[in-house]
Amino acid sequence: MTAENPSPRQTLSYIKGLLHSRRLIPKNKMGQNFLIDLNLVDVVVRAAELTKDDCVLEVGTGTGSLTTRMALEAGAVFTVELDREFFEMAHQLLAAWSNVRQLQGDALATKNELNPQMLDGWKEFAKEKGTTKKKLVANLPYAIATPLVANLLLTGLEIDCMVFMVQWEVAERMVAVPGTKDFGALAVLIQSLADAEIIRRIAPSNFWPQPAVDSAIVRIRSNPEKAKQVPDLLKWRAFLRDLYTHRRKNLRQALSSWSSGRRDKKEVDARIAAAGFDGSLRSESMSVEQHLKLFAAFADW
Repeated sequence: MTAENPSPRQTLSYIKGLLHSRRLIPKNKMGQNFLIDLNLVDVVVRAAELTKDDCVLEVGTGTGSLTTRMALEAGAVFTVELDREFFEMAHQLLAAWSNVRQLQGDALATKNELNPQMLDGWKEFAKEKGTTKKKLVANLPYAIATPLVANLLLTGLEIDCMVFMVQWEVAERMVAVPGTKDFGALAVLIQSLADAEIIRRIAPSNFWPQPAVDSAIVRIRSNPEKAKQVPDLLKWRAFLRDLYTHRRKNLRQALSSWSSGRRDKKEVDARIAAAGFDGSLRSESMSVEQHLKLFAAFADW
């Protein structure tokens, strides 16, 4: 601890001792794998390029290690923890930080909807602290990473960037390019609205308890010029979801067998041709720009 940082550096021995003193055991089903390489904590914070203008949303407070590191740089940190026992433990550590606010609860209301209490609390804390930018920075529980990131992009909120740790396979799907096995609805959605990159691959040994897979630090930067091309975010998500329900089908087959019911194949063929596409193409071979063009041809249907 220092005069600037009233919280201890959370080494492996510190975290184990902290949990032992409270008779807590990390829960695998809640994604409680704590980053114990403090150099990587610094990598995450540097990648987020935090300033006093930022109000950070953190999902998964855990023991508060990343929380306190961010609080040194950011104007405010709004942190959310589902596990009540961990929330109460972190509360004692974070009480000394006037620019940190905690929320106990789930970040998601449903798979397709964020917890409104979290969003409202984040906005209100940002206003209270006079910050002008919003960022997500977190060691995300693997089970909620994809819906959380997707739903945040779909809120329409001006989120400057997101920097988070996630399962390596999910990171690959976020940055995938056309024609690869990982390219699909998630890659198209993210890349149509923002710029995504993998900062670093992380081995299981950098966490405690060790997860069964590698992880990655991912950064997604907002891109307003891209976002302007998508007038209806919710329709766009639904279109991509339905288009990739049967990803091995070609465009003609996929667009005829829609989730809301079968479509007239002649009309489908006419619209595909008018948009300049070959109906035998598969969506996974198309660029993000081509997906947007296809969406425009079918958005009113």
